[in-house]
Parts: sequence; C-alpha cells; structure tokens
Amino acid sequence: MNHHRLGQTLLSYRKKREMTIREFSEYSGISTSLISQIERGEANPSLNVLELLSTALNVPLYTLFINDIDTKSLISRKKDRKQVYRENSDHIVYDVLTPDFMKAHIELLMMDLNAHASTTESYYSHSNKEEIAVVMKGQVFVELERLEYFLDEGDVVRIPPNVRHRFINKSDQSTHVLFVLTPALI
Repeated sequence: MNHHRLGQTLLSYRKKREMTIREFSEYSGISTSLISQIERGEANPSLNVLELLSTALNVPLYTLFINDIDTKSLISRKKDRKQVYRENSDHIVYDVLTPDFMKAHIELLMMDLNAHASTTESYYSHSNKEEIAVVMKGQVFVELERLEYFLDEGDVVRIPPNVRHRFINKSDQSTHVLFVLTPALI
C-alpha cells in the first residue's frame, strides 16, 4: 500500500469537507497527531483507524484506496501490446499504445496502413468519441463526409463525433498514423 497516496486521499477528503485536523479528530476519535502522520504518509494506520476515518468523512472505506496505483501498469511495452485488426487484416493493424488500457481515460492507437489500402470499404464514425490523427510516417488521404484531403507526414486531422471518415493509402509505402481518442461522451 502506498501510504503517501492514502494520506493525500484522506487530506483531500478532509479539505473538501472544510474540516480542520482538530475537527476531524473530534468526529473520528483519532488523535490529531496520528491524522497528521497519516496525511503526510508517515504512518501505517490499522483497518480500525481507517474505518473510523472513513465514517467521519461519510465515505465508503474502499474510496480511500481508489488512488492506490500499481505503477507497473502505467508502462506499455512494445512486445506486450495488443493488436486490433479491421475488416482485412492484410492491410491494417492498430497497436494499442495506451498503458493500463481498461482504466485509462484516453485511447492511444498506432495504425499501420499498408500500400494501396484503406481503413474500411465504406465509412466509419464514432458516436460518442472525438479523435485526433497524426501522420507519423508516409502520406495518406482522409475522407471526411465524402470529401477527400491529402495529409503529409506530421499533418494532423481532428475528427469530431459522428463525422463519417476513413483513411486511404494511395502510395507504394506503408503509412503510420497515431490516433488519440477521447473517452466516451455522455
């Protein structure tokens, strides 16, 4: 357990409730000295102490641990990345670059689009996500609502939700495009 992160979470909850350490001590029955040590990450509180503190804050006990991050999950190794294929796996592949993908609030994908290939036969759109695409290597055409635009290496395109789009590689070289997708919009 990361005692510093636990302390920061506890401090944050206390400040949101606009409580001084003395007031928090009175509500929880825990000494001001121990609360101060916990908030600074210098104490290892027992489960009983944590239960008293969460009750005084009127929050479920588990919320004190939500910010406890496994820092190893924040690294995405190339050899361990998942790949996603579209309709024709001979022509397009997406590398999922986002570390801890299921918990992240953003998606980062690298698309390899082979020569003379397109992402889809028709169009694709995201009903609840916004997308930014950066041409990292090569050249590609992007179709937005049936209008075609040429993109060179380093060019960027923003694709708002519900905009029909696809990418077409008309060259003899493969193209690499980096995608950043926002979380689902509610």
